[in-house]
Amino acid sequence: MSTPDPTRSFTSVGAVPAGPSPQAVADAFDPARLTQARQLAALTKKDLAERIGVTPAAVGQYETGMTRPRPDLIPRLADTLGVPTAFFLTGRPHGKLDGSTAHFRSLRSTRAHQRAKAVAFVEQVWELTYALEKQVRLPHVELPGFSGGEVHSGVEVPREPALAARALRHLWGLGSGPVSHIVRHMEAHGIIVVFPPPDEDATTVDAFSTSQLPRPIVVLTANRFDDIHRYRFTAAHELGHLVLHGDAASGDSQQEREADVFAAEFLTPRDSILPELPTRLDLRRLVALKHTWGVSVDSLLYRCREVGLISDSAAGRAYQRLKTLRDQPGFAPEPISDYPGEQPVLLRQAFDLAIAETGLTMAKLATQLAWHASRVRELLGESDQRPTLRVV
Repeated sequence: MSTPDPTRSFTSVGAVPAGPSPQAVADAFDPARLTQARQLAALTKKDLAERIGVTPAAVGQYETGMTRPRPDLIPRLADTLGVPTAFFLTGRPHGKLDGSTAHFRSLRSTRAHQRAKAVAFVEQVWELTYALEKQVRLPHVELPGFSGGEVHSGVEVPREPALAARALRHLWGLGSGPVSHIVRHMEAHGIIVVFPPPDEDATTVDAFSTSQLPRPIVVLTANRFDDIHRYRFTAAHELGHLVLHGDAASGDSQQEREADVFAAEFLTPRDSILPELPTRLDLRRLVALKHTWGVSVDSLLYRCREVGLISDSAAGRAYQRLKTLRDQPGFAPEPISDYPGEQPVLLRQAFDLAIAETGLTMAKLATQLAWHASRVRELLGESDQRPTLRVV
C-alpha cells in the first residue's frame, strides 16, 4: 500500500486532490506571499489580525518570517484574502518590486495603501507574463535605456524630454504625423500594458509604470477619466517615464513635468503641429485637430500657448470657456471603449495562442500561478462569461 502524500487533501475517499494540506502549507510558508495577498486585499496587519483571530504582532512576525502561521490558520488566511491555500507556498517566481521605483501619475493623491496594492498588482502582472512567456514568445522589448530583462534595445536617447520623444518616434518608425493606437504600439514593442480590475482604488490611482522588472509594465486606469484623449496622453506620459526615468526613484515633480513634455512631443511633434495650429484662438479649428491628432482640445490649447501663438491671458480665458462646453459635441469626453485599438490585448492574445499551440488551459495556468481562475481572467481582461442569476 502506497504512503499518502501529506501535501494533498481530499474531500472524500477517491476524490480529486483539492490542493496542499494546511500542514504542508505551514511547513513551506512564504512570508512574502502573505504580504502580497494582504496588500492586494487592501488590509492593514491589524485588519487581517482581527479577521483571523490573532494579534497584529503575530501577522507582522508571519510576514517577516520570524514565525509561521499554525496549520489551522492557513484556510482562514486564504478565505480572508481571497486566494487558494497553495498561494502561500514558497517556490514560485515572484516579481518583487520596490514601490519607490514605480511612477504614479497622481502621486500626491495616491495614499500609501493604494500604492502598496498597485505595486502588488504589478507583481502579479509580471508573474502572469512570465508564465505566458514559458508558452509563447512575446515581442522583444524595444525601449531605449531598458535593461531589466534579457533583451533591450541598446539604443541611447537624449535626456531632454522632447528630443527623447523624437528619438523614440524614429526608432519605432512612426514618422512625424499622428500616432494611431499608442497602446498597440507600446505592446508591439514589448511593453506590457494592462487595466486594473475595477474597484474603489482604481478610481483614485490614475496610472503608474515601472521598468524595474524583466519587462516594462504600464497600468492604465480606464474608469477614472473615461476620455480617450486624456487616456492617450496618460499612456504617452508613462512611456516618457520608462524612457527618461527608468533608473530613478519616483516622486520628483520635475520628473512629472518632463514626462508631460515627452508626451506632448510624442503625440504632437512641434515641427509637425505648429503649421496646423491657428494663429489666433479658434476652438473649432482645435476640435478638428483633436480628431486628427488624437489629443484633447486642452492639450492643443496648451501647445498654442507654449509656442507663443496665444498669450497666457488669452489661454486663461479659453480654458474658462472650455469648462462651459464640456458636455457639448466635440468637447465632451469620448469613452475609451469606443477605441478598441487603445485597449490592451497582448496578454490575452498570448493566452489564446498558448491555448491553440500548446494546450494550455485556464485551469492549468491558474494552478501554475496558484491563483483562482477568476483572478487570471481579471488580469487577462476577460469578463466573467457565466450567466447571471436574478431572483425575482
